[in-house]
Amino acid sequence: QVQLVESGGALVQAGGSLRVSCTASGSNFRIKTMGWYRQAPGKERELVAVSTSDGSTNYADSVKGRFTISSDNAKTTVYLQMNSLKPEDTAVYLCNALIEVAAISRLYWGQGTRVTVSS
Repeated sequence: QVQLVESGGALVQAGGSLRVSCTASGSNFRIKTMGWYRQAPGKERELVAVSTSDGSTNYADSVKGRFTISSDNAKTTVYLQMNSLKPEDTAVYLCNALIEVAAISRLYWGQGTRVTVSS
């Protein structure tokens, strides 16, 4: 069984920075992609950033130039560095990963970490 656990959510002021983390744990798994989604109150879940196993990254237009996704050397932890935060970045940030276990790939989700940006 693979689990994703996020951490790092907090209350920050507009213009500030924050880094959230997501770590995958379990046994005998291979991560293909890891990324971050967010869901604000009353809004649909949206992609924020994604990182693939070959190192490529993709960002939502709303966060380009402000957010950076990265991974640790083991590729089991993904970070989202968020700079120049805006009140509209307020949301629950959820980690998402496409993981292969026993030759079967499926999506996994973390429980989410809350980021609140005050104006």
